[in-house]
Amino acid sequence: MNLRRVKAIANKEFIQIMRDPRSLGLAIVIPIVLLIIFGYGLSLDIQHVPMAVWDRENSIASRDFILNFKNSKYFRIIGYYDNYRDLQELVDRGRAMMGLVIDKDFSHYLQSGQAAPVQLIIDGSDSNTANIAIGYATSVVNQYNIQLLNGFFRARQIAVPGSLNLVSRVWFNQDFQSKYFIVPGMIAVIMMVIAALLTSLTVAREWERGTMEQLISTPVRSEELIIGKFVPYFVIGMLDLVVSILMGRFLFFVPLRGNLLLLFFLSALFLVGALSLGIFISTVARSQLLASQLAILSSFLPTLLLSGFTYEIFNMPQAVQLVTYFVPARYFIKILRGIYLKNIGLGVLWPEALSLFIFTFIAVTMAIRQFKKKIA
Repeated sequence: MNLRRVKAIANKEFIQIMRDPRSLGLAIVIPIVLLIIFGYGLSLDIQHVPMAVWDRENSIASRDFILNFKNSKYFRIIGYYDNYRDLQELVDRGRAMMGLVIDKDFSHYLQSGQAAPVQLIIDGSDSNTANIAIGYATSVVNQYNIQLLNGFFRARQIAVPGSLNLVSRVWFNQDFQSKYFIVPGMIAVIMMVIAALLTSLTVAREWERGTMEQLISTPVRSEELIIGKFVPYFVIGMLDLVVSILMGRFLFFVPLRGNLLLLFFLSALFLVGALSLGIFISTVARSQLLASQLAILSSFLPTLLLSGFTYEIFNMPQAVQLVTYFVPARYFIKILRGIYLKNIGLGVLWPEALSLFIFTFIAVTMAIRQFKKKIA
């Protein structure tokens, strides 16, 4: 391999990138925009669930019960109403997700030692959010029942019976902040999409503009041409990685607890594979439109849906779980979250690192073998 020829191709590609502000903007601006949108806009935390209340009794006991929901950060009472019709309209319009109806004999049931009926109307359009909201409401009711039980025994000067005391301890994300989960995964999405999309256009662009014939006529070998086109985008990808890490640390305050050098090394390994995949797509397509479409289908959608970034893999059907083993972002996201949040190294992450190496080796081999210096 002649390094002078590789350098010449790389310099040509750098000049072409600098002269094309759209490609440069795609490489630098889109990662920033994606991080801001996903970091701020996408949240898996369920808080301030809008709730409408119909207190049919309007007593001290019922108001005290409602206060437990009002003081919880998980619920936001939007108003008090006096009929089902208003509650239904609020839920239909999406202004309220939950409706709380308290029986007119609420305090009578409590004073007589009976279970007081309370109705909770849930908008189940979004089943996951509805289940989480029901869990929060159940927790509030259970806490209120414990208060009633303790008050009952104290009023009669009877010792409170013994019970289990479950003490839970949360590791790695004590405050349950979803941005700790999203931002590291978003780095994998950005690197995969940008790398595959940018490089998928590079060889196809040469074919469309008719400059590939000129390159074929030169002494530059196939692997030298591939590597020369590869280098500029590798530099841009690593720059995107630095920008993403800085934004995650200083804009979203996501802690980076692990080894920074290990993070860069494994990210570079993943980036080489993603860039090689893009070049392979570019050599197959020979059309920028087709190459960009193939890049989106082979990089963005699998990374977003099948890597564990948005949905847990163990919750997918068995057949889909088998497919995820062929999605390289699955391993990279696990590496990112392990280094970011758990401060673990290769002693634990070596299976994922090995999988990334295999993916990169296959992608590089495919890209070099697919590109041939001939017109047809």
